Order: sequence, then C-alpha cells, then structure tokens
Amino acid sequence: MQSSHIKLNVLGITYSQIQAGAYALILGEESGPRRIPVIIGTPEAQSIAIFLEGLHPPRPLTHDMFVSFMDLYDIRMEEVFIYKFEEGVFFSEIRFTGDREVKLDARTSDAIALAIRCNAPIYTTEEIVREAGVMLEESDYEVTDDEVPTDDLGEESILENKTLEELQSYLEDAVAAEDYEAASRIRDEMNKRQQN
Repeated sequence: MQSSHIKLNVLGITYSQIQAGAYALILGEESGPRRIPVIIGTPEAQSIAIFLEGLHPPRPLTHDMFVSFMDLYDIRMEEVFIYKFEEGVFFSEIRFTGDREVKLDARTSDAIALAIRCNAPIYTTEEIVREAGVMLEESDYEVTDDEVPTDDLGEESILENKTLEELQSYLEDAVAAEDYEAASRIRDEMNKRQQN
C-alpha cells in the first residue's frame, strides 16, 4: 500500500436511494468522516450481509467457496484496491500472494465480499474519496431490521404475532431453504424481543 492510499472500513448496507432494486454498501475512511456509497446488486448485498450478521448457510455461497479454494492452495488475499471511479462505477483489483503475487480485476462488490471473509484491508485514493465521498450521519447507513429484502415469512407484521418458539422454527426453515433475507429478519425480531 502506498502512503497516499486511504484505508476504508465496511460500515453497513442500506437500500439505494439512487437505483431501484439495488443496495448501497457504505464504506468509511478509517481516519476521517467521509463515506463512500457503492451501489451493489441484491446477491452481493445478501452475501455481505450474511457474513456481517454471522449467519451460517448450510451450503457455501460463491464467496465462501472461493475462500475455501484459496485456503486449499495456500493463497492469501493481501488487499483490495479501489483504483478508479468513472460514470458512477467503481473499479477494483485484488492482490493475492501464494507461489507468486497476482493482481486480479474484480467488481468492487465481489472484492469486498471476499475481503471481509479474508480480513483483508480495503484501500482507495484521496481523489476517489473526494469525488465519490459524502458526509453521512450514522443513521443514514446503519443496517436495520427492514434493510434486507425478504419474502412474506420475514415480514415484520407477520413476525410480531409469533412466539419465540415459532420464530426459532421459522429461522431454521429459512436457513435450510437458503432464504437468508427472511432468516435475517426473523433473527432480528428474536433479538429485539430478548432485549426487551
């Protein structure tokens, strides 16, 4: 990493205010108040949210499988570098080491989904932070109970009328069916009740 690079942290995911059916992955500069919203699709948002929320799918997701492949061949993910921002699109590369060092071009959403699983740092340039960065209040990017899409099983109005035992059963069913959006909402409803 060059000294001019800025380290970013993943702060959360929220609905995109710009693009319907998409999500904004919020990255924050480690030593400053600026935030970078990266528009990502539902599958990538789901993969990132599942990892951040500590859910364990019964079968590996694509990003989990890739990390297992890396482990098998003793490949280490060193960093993600977001090197360009053009027409609203972020361009990233991933640096790997193993028998040799390799840099691969990657979609930013995939690169970050892997970085959080590998505990790899994420960097960008001051120019990109200046161009794409915004100042957000914490409540603007905080992941809440209604941030991840779900089907009827995860609708808040339905969950409110269920017992904890029913919720636990629904949670197990949702995970088994790989419906992680619903599982996330069910788990959040259970946590909310246990805190009260």
